[in-house]
Amino acid sequence: MKNLGRLMMAGTAAVLMLSLVVPAVAQDTPPGPGQGGIIIEGTFGSDPVPFNPLVCAESSCIKLAGLMLPALVAVDPKTANYAKSGPGAMATDWKISDDGLTYTFTLRKDYKWNDGTPVTSKDFLYSWNAIKSGKLENTLYSSVPTVVKDMTAPDDYTLVVTMQNAECTALGSASIPAVPSHILPADPVALNTADWNLDPTVTGGPFKFGEYRASELVSLVADETYTDASAGFVSPAGYIYKNVPDSNVLVEQFLAGETNYIDSPVVGRRGDIRDLATQGKLQVYSDAGNFWDYFAFNLADPKNPKNGTDDAGNPVPQGYHPIFGNKEVRQAIAKAIDIDAIIQKAVFGEGTRMPSYITPTSWAFNKNLKPTAYDPKAASELLDKVGWVDDDNNPETVRIAKGVKLPDGTTVPDGTPMSFTMIGNEGNSRRAAEGQLIQDQLKQIGVDGKYQAIDFGTWQDQVNAQTFDVAMLAWQEGYPSDPDGTQLWTPTGDVIGSGNNATSFYNKEFVDLNTKARTLPGCDQAERAKIYARMQEIMQDEMPYVWMYSINGMQAAAANVKNFSPYPGNPLWNIDSWFVQ
Repeated sequence: MKNLGRLMMAGTAAVLMLSLVVPAVAQDTPPGPGQGGIIIEGTFGSDPVPFNPLVCAESSCIKLAGLMLPALVAVDPKTANYAKSGPGAMATDWKISDDGLTYTFTLRKDYKWNDGTPVTSKDFLYSWNAIKSGKLENTLYSSVPTVVKDMTAPDDYTLVVTMQNAECTALGSASIPAVPSHILPADPVALNTADWNLDPTVTGGPFKFGEYRASELVSLVADETYTDASAGFVSPAGYIYKNVPDSNVLVEQFLAGETNYIDSPVVGRRGDIRDLATQGKLQVYSDAGNFWDYFAFNLADPKNPKNGTDDAGNPVPQGYHPIFGNKEVRQAIAKAIDIDAIIQKAVFGEGTRMPSYITPTSWAFNKNLKPTAYDPKAASELLDKVGWVDDDNNPETVRIAKGVKLPDGTTVPDGTPMSFTMIGNEGNSRRAAEGQLIQDQLKQIGVDGKYQAIDFGTWQDQVNAQTFDVAMLAWQEGYPSDPDGTQLWTPTGDVIGSGNNATSFYNKEFVDLNTKARTLPGCDQAERAKIYARMQEIMQDEMPYVWMYSINGMQAAAANVKNFSPYPGNPLWNIDSWFVQ
């Protein structure tokens, strides 16, 4: 889960959209170069600018940049694994040093920018030097130098990447974008405001830039200098990314035929899309998705937050949250929450249960691990066992502590009510529905969990300060899937003010297995999956989060859009062969 981010996993979206892929399915024959009509997709929110991926902070502009720029390493959509050679990718091979620290990439010699200039290692080196300068604004790549130590270019078609540590996730960290260095300013500060950012005249993908109309649309045009198209030419005449007022208008325009492709429509309108699909008027693709809602416990003492490690990197005792310090309490709360009911009411059934911290679409998902069953009776028994009791035999009143001992031997004062606050981001109807449902369900077993919707900035402040009780939000897993748990579940990520392990979770077996999986010699995926399977078991037992659900992915296209064949996490892998019949 390296590069995992709250709400949108922007860092990994960069890898997703800038890694074109290996064709894998039979295609209908497109009519000819640029004769395939126009693909029109709606979006809402801010404009997807700038188009320079080095200074773009949102997934929308990364998406467009990915259609105009070459990648370093290809991704096979069937397996969602990196591949040696592939359309739109520069690396034909790579060698790894015996110590696992140095990757030497061999680049192809036949790929050119659309002004005829060869794409070379200098274009990747330019990006690296700009990133490591620390002078780029709004960049998604600021964390790359913490993983990558250096990049060098011995010649135009060799790129040498030296890692800070030997890790199986190195390819993802090394996959920074290439940009046309021969027309861009040498000074990284000037790159922040370069004309190319809004008018990328020189590109190197299946599409080239057309025009940008603020608050209206971005248009791309088929680039017939692109030689990697599966049909031998780019089929669509163009691609339009149309800005619409909100998520419901986006669906309405798609249903009305004003757009012919939609990605991740609002869950409340997906039934309308499926209804038309059953009539043969639309094509729909769905999967379990890689975007998941969470319910995170603060396991540490919220009155005395501490960093997870000392200056020498050793774990620091965090103290214990008076309510959530015992894992039996966390297990009980998980049993008292009816996740299936939440999926139906909060996301209209558009969710897939998660038994632990890895999403069902990941290669590392433990298929043998079942989700925690809804069982309020067992939840009550667990709370009684730990000492959170119903002292007046009235399940509607709040339980109190009676002889509750935390793992370090300290005692929660008798009479302490089992009352806490669950914070979520305001303005999010899904989160509000989840919060209200969980609040009502916990009340049935005498637990007073109050849901509070707050401004996202305030939410961030409380979570980063680690002064919260329960935090609710969402994570998005990367593509290709990276199940590494360093950021979220080890002391390395437990940093006051900035770390993602705001729960202060620590389990030595998990940390040791996480390191083993990340640094396994040879990085055999099947062997790594076995390690991650055990790690998921640990997390279901420890329950630092209540594992809820991933929101199902959905893409749809008009019936007359041919060669529409998405793969999980990569719906546009073959867009150069799409055509409107």
